[in-house]
Amino acid sequence: MGHKEEKEAKKEAFRKYLESNGVVDAFTKVLVALYEQNDKPSSALEFIQQRLGGPSVAEYEKLQSEVADLRVKYDELLSTHKETCKELEELKSSHNVAVSSTRDTTDGEDDNDKL
Repeated sequence: MGHKEEKEAKKEAFRKYLESNGVVDAFTKVLVALYEQNDKPSSALEFIQQRLGGPSVAEYEKLQSEVADLRVKYDELLSTHKETCKELEELKSSHNVAVSSTRDTTDGEDDNDKL
């Protein structure tokens, strides 16, 4: 008997939680709106989702497509960025080598000038 009472207590606590957070009112309003529709929508679930603020199936599919396109673009930009950084590092290295060899040459000339 204790198990059944515990289960009922959990149900009651959950019901109070839904009520206190406005979930019961929101569902009630949406279901009343659906009931009052003269022309019932072909998809009651999509109607409920839209009324609760979610995207329609078509909007969701469009958003998924946009996400996929943006991922491709992001990957392309990331690849380009990595290549550019690599080129920059190579240019820095070659510049440092050139500056270093120029210093060696000019340092040697200064020593010869002193003689």
